[in-house]
Amino acid sequence: MIGPGAPRVRRITRPDVILRGDEVGGGPTFLLLHAGGERRQVWRPVSEVLVDAGYRCVAFDQRGHGDSEGSARTLSACADDVAAMVHAEPPASVVVGASLGGLAAVAALMDPAVRARVAGLVLVDVVPCLEPSRVRRFLASVGPLGAHTELVEDILTQVPRLRQVTAQLDLPVLLVHGDNGSSLTDEDIDQLLHLAPQTTVRPIHGAGHLIARDQPVALAQAVIATTAAWR
Repeated sequence: MIGPGAPRVRRITRPDVILRGDEVGGGPTFLLLHAGGERRQVWRPVSEVLVDAGYRCVAFDQRGHGDSEGSARTLSACADDVAAMVHAEPPASVVVGASLGGLAAVAALMDPAVRARVAGLVLVDVVPCLEPSRVRRFLASVGPLGAHTELVEDILTQVPRLRQVTAQLDLPVLLVHGDNGSSLTDEDIDQLLHLAPQTTVRPIHGAGHLIARDQPVALAQAVIATTAAWR
């Protein structure tokens, strides 16, 4: 097994961009999707814990972020990228998406061919039941997507579609949320449970919206504990 300090380089060529990433470890796969304004390196402390537990982690910079090309202007483009990532991995990967990454994952799962290759979905401090005015206020104050206005507005127009996809998911779902500066409310969580009652909810003490930065070990432990039975 290759340890966390020795990632293998990955590359996916899309029709309009090249996505660059890396993988580490061996075993069942976690596909890690970062938040808007972040890059794949944010997952390294999380990956260390997952690799030590016998898992393989794959993380790409999303389009317009880090070493990947292009710009992230629409959710559908990000979702198509996620679909390409899923198809590049062995079946039964667990997709872990933070903020933008989680929404792109939900949108990608609209495709039955993508769903067939995914063992489960982990949403990191994000739900598809977004209330536009509150999202705009949150991003204006602390959100890393604030600089991506065009993408934010496109995502908000896609909320009905995201809700529909979530209600049709036949996969296990884990929602991990912070308890200190999270973007989510109790109502958001209740709405997700209404749409996808198979969802497990785990709060992470001492974390805000960017849980991979705030509490990476606790995040990894919650993911391992919940997803072990998914495959």
